[in-house]
Amino acid sequence: MHFRKLGKTGMEVSEIGFGTWAAGGSWGTTDDTDALRGLEVAADEGVNFFDTADVYGDGHAEELLKRAFSDRSDIYIASKFCRAGDIHDPASYTEESVRGWLEGTLRRLGRDTLDLYQIHCPPPEIIKEGSVFGVLDKLKQEGLIKSYGVSVETVEEGVASMQHDGVDVLQVIFNIFRQKPVQRLFPEAQQKQVGILARVPLASGLLTGKFSQGHQFEADDHRSFNADGQAFNVGETFAGIPFETGVELSRRLEWIAEGRHSMSRAALRWVLEHEAVSSVIPGFKNEQQAMENIMAASVKGFTEEEMQRLQAFYEQEVHDLIRGVY
Repeated sequence: MHFRKLGKTGMEVSEIGFGTWAAGGSWGTTDDTDALRGLEVAADEGVNFFDTADVYGDGHAEELLKRAFSDRSDIYIASKFCRAGDIHDPASYTEESVRGWLEGTLRRLGRDTLDLYQIHCPPPEIIKEGSVFGVLDKLKQEGLIKSYGVSVETVEEGVASMQHDGVDVLQVIFNIFRQKPVQRLFPEAQQKQVGILARVPLASGLLTGKFSQGHQFEADDHRSFNADGQAFNVGETFAGIPFETGVELSRRLEWIAEGRHSMSRAALRWVLEHEAVSSVIPGFKNEQQAMENIMAASVKGFTEEEMQRLQAFYEQEVHDLIRGVY
């Protein structure tokens, strides 16, 4: 496992990290024993960064992390807040609200302090108004959090967030189907020493190549109930691409697996080709999926010609199909 600086936080994080949304809920059937085994294997293989949120399984994902790492001080954990309330209501970002959510997160994690606390995809007006950053500064001064950042939906939100000096990390949707951050957001983040966490790196599974047309997802899987953005930003599901179209596009990318074992490993490797990325955080439900993601760190990189080919594919074939704010 290789490690990269997470912006100016002082943390050296594994370039393959893990998100815990799938383990916590809203991705169909899950099993705690399988999820805990996946967490254990990941840590044994050198993964030291895990991302979660208070709304993943209504706190269940945080509780799983406590069960897995209660005795591991070498494991970095990031969580997120605000979506347990009304994200458009300024009251959701007051000191009382944020402190309450943080106390709940720390209790579920079994920790006295949190390595990274992120605002969970707030609307742009909250970022622009900015008072929540003062709240986070205070919590940091009190030692309840070590650093903070923002999980954003758009490049513009990311740029606006970086106007606040205390923002150490941005979490963004970034994958072969979603390349927009490369042009402006990544260079500005590097200039300001802001770490980048790449979420939805496999486009909700499309970039694994395992789905066929007509695949049916379980009712409690967000790939079913949010396929067209019915519950939250459509970009969080299949990177904003209609599922059937995404399956067709993925078939045209099968070549990336040549010499890299699988499409999923290749897709994660592509994310890591961008030096602005501190860690890519795919999800998992079990040991097999965890190991498949981890192995992406050891496959061969992409040539400049291949990178240009994938950029052209995005610009000419994908960009105009993406729905939702971007």
